[in-house]
Order: sequence, then C-alpha cells, then structure tokens
Amino acid sequence: MTTFATPATAFAPAFPALPGGVRLAVVGLGYVGLPLAVEFGKIMDVVGFDINGARVKELSTGTDYTLEVSDEELACATRLAFTEDPADIASCNVFIVTTPTPIDAAKQPDLSPVLSATETIAKVLLPGDVVIYESTVYPGATEEQCVPVLEDLSGLLVNVDFYVGYSPERINPGDKEHRLPSIVKVTSGSTPEAADFVDGLYGSIITAGTHRASSIRVAEAAKVIENTQRDVNIALINELAILFNRLDIDTEEVLEAAGSKWNFLGFRPGLVGGHCIGVDPYYLTHKAQAVGYHPEIILAGRRLNDQMGSYVASQLVKRMTKENIPVRGARVLVLGLTFKENTPDLRNSHVVDILTELREYDIRADVHDPWARPEEASRHYGVNLVQSPEPGAYDAVILAVAHREFLEMGAETIRGFGNPDGHVLYDLKYVLAKSESDLRL
Repeated sequence: MTTFATPATAFAPAFPALPGGVRLAVVGLGYVGLPLAVEFGKIMDVVGFDINGARVKELSTGTDYTLEVSDEELACATRLAFTEDPADIASCNVFIVTTPTPIDAAKQPDLSPVLSATETIAKVLLPGDVVIYESTVYPGATEEQCVPVLEDLSGLLVNVDFYVGYSPERINPGDKEHRLPSIVKVTSGSTPEAADFVDGLYGSIITAGTHRASSIRVAEAAKVIENTQRDVNIALINELAILFNRLDIDTEEVLEAAGSKWNFLGFRPGLVGGHCIGVDPYYLTHKAQAVGYHPEIILAGRRLNDQMGSYVASQLVKRMTKENIPVRGARVLVLGLTFKENTPDLRNSHVVDILTELREYDIRADVHDPWARPEEASRHYGVNLVQSPEPGAYDAVILAVAHREFLEMGAETIRGFGNPDGHVLYDLKYVLAKSESDLRL
C-alpha cells in the first residue's frame, strides 16, 4: 500500500471519540465505495480496502474499469491509498462499509459480504472508533446483524466503546449528472452524538446537503423503499404495456398523452435489473415476512418485473411468425447486455432472461455490447459477446439497452444488421421513432 505523503486531516467533528481527527477506511471499492473514497480522499487521509487484489492493483494504477470515476478524478484524490491487506486499516478510526448486498437463489437477503467486511473491521476495532454502513439492508439489519459481530470479535460494547452509523448509498451507475456530492445524503447514528458526527463527516463532501434521520432503522427503511417504490411503479407500467399490446394501443403514445398532466409520473416499461431496484425489495419483503406480514403489492410487482424477459421473447416470436420468418434456427442480434445504458455493470441483467427464453425456441442469439467486459459476460452468464455483428445476417434485432453508441447508429444502421429478405426490429427502449421499428414494448 502506498503511504500517505500528507499530514493527517484537520477535519475533526465535535465528537469526543476522535480527538486526533479522522483516519478513514472505505471497505469495498465498487460502484459505491470508490466514488466515496475519492471524494473523501481529496480532503483527508483515506485507505480504500478491497479483498479483490486485481481491483486494488487496477485502482493503484489510476484506472477504474467501472467508469464511475475518471482517471482525472482519481488523480485528484491525492490522499487516497488502496490496499487488500487488512493490517493497513488497523490505524483507522472511522470505517465505512460499502460492500454489496445481493440475494441468493431463493431470493433471500445475502448479508455475507457485509458481515465479512464487519468481521475484518471488528478484528482491528478500538475504543472510540466509528463504523458506518452504506450497504442496502432491511430495517434493523445494522443493529441486529452487524453490531453483534463487531461486539463479539472485538470484545467492545456499542455506544460504550464504539459507535455505529448508517448512511445509505444513492449512487446511480452511469449517471454523470447526479454525482455523489450533488445528491442529498441521509445520515444516522447509534447515539445523538454519533449521529452528529456521521452527519458532519458526510457534510464535508456532500454539497447538496444532508438529511439526518432520527434513527438507524429509519435510515435503513428510507433506502430500501426508494427502490421498492420505483420497482412497483415500473411493474404497473409493464402491466399496462402488456394490456395495451393486447388492445393494439401504442404504450408510448399513451404515456406521452398521460404525461401532459403535471403530476403524472414518467415511468417507462422495460427490464428491471441491476444491484438495486431488482434486489432491494426482497430485503424489505424478507423483514416483513419475519414479523408476520405478507407484502402483497411489493411481491406482485417483483413477480411481474421478473417475467418481462420471457414476455419480450414471446412477443418477438409471435411477430416473426406473423411475418412468416421461420423461428426454429433463426438468428437474433441482441444489442446490449448491461442492466442499463452507458455503464459496464452486468449485475442482475434481465437481458439474460430474453436470451434464455430464445434458446427455448431453438433461436441462436448473438449479443453485442460495447460497454460490457467480454470476460465478465462469459464468466457470469456464459455469453460470448460479438464485437462486430455481421450485416444482413439476422432474422430479428432486439434493441435491449439504450447505449449512446446505439442511439448514434440510428435506425438505418441497426436495420442493416437484419436480413434484407425480412426481419423484425424490436425496440425495447423507445430509442427509435415508432415508424422506424416493427415492435415496441
């Protein structure tokens, strides 16, 4: 690990546990942790810790493959060092956990990354230290799951020897407009003094300001419902799209008309993937069921959104049949594999559901994505990306992700991938004008 060339930060909020100032460790250097470490690393000493040695090596050379942080931004974080050695965070007194919180095969919360990070911190935890969690969890997880691990392994007591806080992440991968400093940060702490400290710490880098929640549980709940609300709203629009398709009504035209009213919410139908919207609701439903409540609307929305990949494939097959294009043995080009546009993030991509369903029809699908990393696509999904799709070779083209490269191609170039004797162009993202595609969601 590179040693710091600058003195300890002068930033020291009014909190008696840290009389010598903040020595910060960010544990987990993914889409959430790295931007956070970079912002803090501009004003104070920060150790960025990750168990992935390749990731640490890459960041140490000044490059972020997730593209959330530019090389220039990394260079500006002059007080940030990276390490995979837990010993390098032993001198820190504030720890921020930003590890992922996925779901398992049974769609139950998988807290193992967070708990593993907690164990690492607990082994170096000292009296007066503060541990802050950003990972999305269900209400109560920080105090019910993480704090006992900290206490058991350190031999210390929460709110006596050490303190905890929770400040949910609000990173939107690929979004270059809404950046970490310009997004209001929810903060909380295990005591009023700890809450003051956490709020002041984040206030030093968040220009948009902070919102101090009354408790850690409130802050946890606020985070998990942000994405649950979006999930349910998108599920409604997806259901309407299915209905309007049967009624032979263009969904986009309906939404544009309804959107002329000032308070109509501008959601659009589509695949719901990624590490947040398609995952977070299961954390809330898990907790709801644990206290004896069966959440009807949330689970119904999840079921509907999870079925959209299969629906898209079936709609394509129906249209191909209608156009007298043989389905069995057909070749389909899928443009886009990442869970959203202009990001290499492949986590929980539901484009894969389309590919799975197409295979059931004995359709061969090629996938082209200029943002996705080929080795990750192969490792996670068994998808071998096509770097240069063959013009005129495909019986159908699915525009699945609205990467800017596809927008720049335009309808004529995209059409050029289709068989000149007949093909179907399915625009899932409303990238093209209605007249330029054959099928829209």
